[in-house]
Amino acid sequence: MNLIVNSDENWMEIAIREARKALEAGEIPVGAVIVHSGKIIGKSYNQREVLKDPTAHAEMLAITSAATYLDSWRLEDCTLYVTLEPCPMCTGAILNARIPRVVFGAYDNAAGMCGSVENLCDQNLLNHKAIIKGGVRAEECQALLNEFFNKIRKDSN
Repeated sequence: MNLIVNSDENWMEIAIREARKALEAGEIPVGAVIVHSGKIIGKSYNQREVLKDPTAHAEMLAITSAATYLDSWRLEDCTLYVTLEPCPMCTGAILNARIPRVVFGAYDNAAGMCGSVENLCDQNLLNHKAIIKGGVRAEECQALLNEFFNKIRKDSN
């Protein structure tokens, strides 16, 4: 069996590992990884509860890390891998950072802005667009979310 090292599925595995860290910390299990020239330059997981910060989504923290690594706010040659379809805030950050490609796992029918509710990454009104690929390892990504929310429901009863 040939393993493609730089495949979307393999990069998503690393984002899933980040999401597991969020789950262990009691956060909504979302993980993100930013890749540039075959190398991870930013990665994180949701930390809203830990940091007491409504903007501490996995994507936002990974974008900040990648921008620091590149010493630039322009992440023009990067791909963002994230386990859940980005929300409006994160999609805005993706577009502002000029990230040209986003690969996500689970779809978010409540707040997803990369195709589910709306696709902000493909608007003619904006000065930047991003190519979107959704559903990569979606079952694994969704299973982590289900585990988290099932535990919340169980604990509240």
